[in-house]
Amino acid sequence: MQRRKRKHTVRNIILAVILVLIVGGGAYAAHRYQSLKDSVDSTFKASGVSKQRNVSQQIKNKKPISILLLGTDTGAAGRTYKGRTDSMMILTLNPQNDTTTITSIPRDTAVTVPGFESQSPAKINAAYAWGSSKTTIKTVQKMLNVPIDFYALINMGGMKKVINEVGGVDVTPTLSFKYVGYTFKKGVKVHMDGNKALAYSRMRYDDPNNDYGRQTRQRQVLMALAKKSGSISTLLNQTFLNSLSSQVQTDLTFSNLISLGQNYRSADKKVKETHLQGSGKELNGQDMEVMHKKELQRVTNFVRNGLGLSYKETGTTSVFDSSN
Repeated sequence: MQRRKRKHTVRNIILAVILVLIVGGGAYAAHRYQSLKDSVDSTFKASGVSKQRNVSQQIKNKKPISILLLGTDTGAAGRTYKGRTDSMMILTLNPQNDTTTITSIPRDTAVTVPGFESQSPAKINAAYAWGSSKTTIKTVQKMLNVPIDFYALINMGGMKKVINEVGGVDVTPTLSFKYVGYTFKKGVKVHMDGNKALAYSRMRYDDPNNDYGRQTRQRQVLMALAKKSGSISTLLNQTFLNSLSSQVQTDLTFSNLISLGQNYRSADKKVKETHLQGSGKELNGQDMEVMHKKELQRVTNFVRNGLGLSYKETGTTSVFDSSN
């Protein structure tokens, strides 16, 4: 049985990030099921965080869910150490009102990291370096007072492999710049292989919008990859998937992913995006982004609305300027 061709942009974005996030459920021939399950199972890793709600029941009842998408800088530019989170986004999928929300969190956001109070305030990207996905999830939950149902992590080395595997991506740069040997011209569409796409999405110091500009470029690359992953059979190569098992982690089970593929397809009909916007301040000898309380509350409201949850005050772990 061949897959019925249908494009679900947001679903494919998630797929691009964690490679095989939403597959199965009759989408591929039955004989591929077990090998695909084995590959997805190899990426499973529990976060160690107690879930704030019954996430399996949420999916079973087709209720809104949240996924914390994390990208680490391991595997890029020769890096082999654990790394920090280079990108962080909260994704909500709501099949009840056919809406997806994407919230970017700047890597330099100033926070008090749970369990590492003596080393705080610190940049939020330190949470992963200090305590892996467990500490990162706790930090985000407490910062915004929102439940994180699942997480999905891929390192930059893995993302480069995915982009190369689909034959590269086409992106129209938002600004002109040179970075690590590559030249980009604003408004001129260019075909990028994995190395070039990573260079485009990683530069931030020459961007007038700093990390906020980089977040925009990261989303551009993901959207471009989503278009290529409309036909993702090339990614479902057993050897290729096995080579990525050490570069991808998620606490979504294979059963969860099948349910998402079957029941959350309508969530891409409307897509809303936002990001936390702070102001620069030196703390602990580092330049960080300090969030105003009103801004934190706005983003808390945005995420909670995406999940169909009632109003609650924003969290407490962020270092914020209470004057605004």
